Amino acid sequence: MNDSLREKLKNLPDKPGCYLMRDRRGRIIYIGKALSLRRRVQSYFRPATLRQGDPKLRGLVNSVHDLEWIVTRTEDQALLTENELIKQHLPRYNILLRDDKRYLAIRCDLRAPLPRLTTTRLLRDDGAEYFGPFPSGARFVRPVIDYLEQQFGLRRCTPIRPDAEAYRHCHDDVIRTCSAPCVGRIGAAEYRARVAEACAVLHGERPAFLEDLREQMAAAAAALDFERAARLRDIWMGLREMARQRARGPLGTPEMHRADAANGLRQLQAALGLARPPAVIECFDISNTSGVLPVASLVCAIDGLPDRRRYRHFRIREVEGPDDPRMIAEAVRRRYSRLVQEELPLPDLLLVDGGITQLRAARETLKDLGLTQLPSAGLAKQFEELVVDDGRGPIR
Repeated sequence: MNDSLREKLKNLPDKPGCYLMRDRRGRIIYIGKALSLRRRVQSYFRPATLRQGDPKLRGLVNSVHDLEWIVTRTEDQALLTENELIKQHLPRYNILLRDDKRYLAIRCDLRAPLPRLTTTRLLRDDGAEYFGPFPSGARFVRPVIDYLEQQFGLRRCTPIRPDAEAYRHCHDDVIRTCSAPCVGRIGAAEYRARVAEACAVLHGERPAFLEDLREQMAAAAAALDFERAARLRDIWMGLREMARQRARGPLGTPEMHRADAANGLRQLQAALGLARPPAVIECFDISNTSGVLPVASLVCAIDGLPDRRRYRHFRIREVEGPDDPRMIAEAVRRRYSRLVQEELPLPDLLLVDGGITQLRAARETLKDLGLTQLPSAGLAKQFEELVVDDGRGPIR
């Protein structure tokens, strides 16, 4: 194990996310997900793993030369991200999820004469309404669809105008709760209103519907009808999870992330009055443990997206006690004096975590290095403000 990899293993966060393992040539050889990145990834490199692991696992561990990770908000989002990354990179050591299995989603094409709720594993840009995908979808997607079909009288058969033979084989209007718009039991406009109401439930726009479902669940449990209570519980939990995921928004594709990043860079350019969008941004932050062992962290974004290969840590050597501005100045001096000495390209924008005091400490250091042309700003996290040293107030 090289020193760089050993250092990264120490800095793994105790958060959910995905990890990417690379070989000596920089190729991604394995992608995984974890509820705790720290515990999961470090487990690969324990002596017991190398002694007792199967040949494939030992071969993977011995091939790892570099490591990257992506922190997500939840384990479900980590599952989705892992799935997409595996399909994109096809790592050598991944065998699970290498097939084209995708998570379940719900589709409803409101442009159809008589729309239905159907399941799908492929989200297309076809104008239909999609809900999901849901990592736990196999557990609750179909029960939710069945329940909504019963509550709103939605159809599940495909013929728009069934002939006598097709209708003879469909008894949904008799043994189920289908409102049978295909044979004129209700009008098309009334049926479409029912579909719209079901979609509103899936959107999370009908909290009273969920509350009524919860009350039915409690009543079934009180009547000792535990099977029905369990079914209603699964449906209630499924609808709640769908509403939460809808509120969080869909998992963005790489193209969506790049477009959002480009838009953010244009806004940043306008806010700071830069000549062009900053393609390379470096940001410094100071952290310590109970006031001791201070460390300056450098994070970098390329075209608005994090580039973890350019992250750096600086152990503060010259400052004792809590003095963030002087620590920022030391880290900035060490970073950019080296770039100047080695004639390496400078970033397009320098950001420091803090207010005007931290920013002025960084700018004074840049002046000493002859780098006054490097744009800089501060990030005041308390009020989510950009701080500049040109007479203007904070920028929100």
